[in-house]
Amino acid sequence: MTRRRSALAILFVIVFVDLLGFGMVIPVMALYAERLGATDAQTGWLMTGYSAMQFLFTPVWGRLSDRFGRRPLLLGSIAMTALGFLAYALAPDFGWLLGSRLFAGAATANIAIAQAYIADVTTPEGRARGMGIIGAAFGLGFVLGPFLGGVLSGWSLAAPGFAAAGLAAVNGVAALVLLPEPEERSERPRRARLQALWEELSRPGIRRLIAIFFLAVLAFSAMEATFALLAAHRYGLVQRQVGWVFAFIGVLVTVVQGGLIGPLSRRYGEVPLLVAGLFLQALGLAMLPYGGGTPGLYGACVPLAIGSGLANPTLSALLSRRARAEDQGGTLGMGQSAAALGRIAGPISATNAYGHVWFAAPYLGGAALLLVTAAVGLTLRSPIPGAGSQEARPAQ
Repeated sequence: MTRRRSALAILFVIVFVDLLGFGMVIPVMALYAERLGATDAQTGWLMTGYSAMQFLFTPVWGRLSDRFGRRPLLLGSIAMTALGFLAYALAPDFGWLLGSRLFAGAATANIAIAQAYIADVTTPEGRARGMGIIGAAFGLGFVLGPFLGGVLSGWSLAAPGFAAAGLAAVNGVAALVLLPEPEERSERPRRARLQALWEELSRPGIRRLIAIFFLAVLAFSAMEATFALLAAHRYGLVQRQVGWVFAFIGVLVTVVQGGLIGPLSRRYGEVPLLVAGLFLQALGLAMLPYGGGTPGLYGACVPLAIGSGLANPTLSALLSRRARAEDQGGTLGMGQSAAALGRIAGPISATNAYGHVWFAAPYLGGAALLLVTAAVGLTLRSPIPGAGSQEARPAQ
């Protein structure tokens, strides 16, 4: 038990530092691209291309970790991340910058490895808590990263990239020294990737969970893409104030995922928490355009943040508990790939709807999508307590 907790603590730090570096370059990336000669339209490719590479490579990383082990693949992805950030900082033109973001997108598609590692070292009943630890590391990284990036950009627009590269390098050394290969990782039979993919998609509930991944992330990323516009046009907030709202959301998500998700999942089960989380997010999105003032805006963010904190780790836990033990990385990778596809489609559809249809369209449309996903979630069967390890293994 002590060894498992130590591994979880090490993995938390690794994911946190990874996301801290990612968050550092986000606030100034558009300005950096503009400095290198990019048009407004071209800057959008930096995020779209990054998400597209994650869509393509997340299941690949996960499947490779099923075959060759979590530790070597995680170390390789961290080393690639460091190189990607260094290339970002040294970019002489926009083409180089875009290439560095594509490379970084492929490298940082390693969340499936971290989640599969969690699945290897946690009991089925503790799976949601383990996934919540990953979510808490994400939340902290996104809260602190943009703040540090904004400070560093005062010296140079390339400074956040250099700092992120240094953090990734230190992260890789720490992982090399401290992170063991999970002892619980079973011997994995070698099967063709397409065969393994088809077999996993045929397992009960897998396709519905992947569809929920896609729709939930699409709705949330649509909010993220248009929130600055809504905050400025409807609430009169400046960019600094928008940053505080996102920080508020991040702190709430971190509290739920880092401290509450474990006890709640043991008491109520993953499926009820997933449905409740999706419903709360729908409520928050529907409230956002109509808060009336800053207090109302923050009030709408409360169910949005709590719902996100509940839904994300339980969704990953449910997907893990329905996957074979030898296919944890690949199956969780498919879920993260669906999430990456949502991050591609969400901002594009939301900005067009905001500008050409109605300012509230991305929010009410996202709320409707989340209600649909909640209805789909109600059709899922809750895992039988104590039977998760049997669910995750092939029939004998």
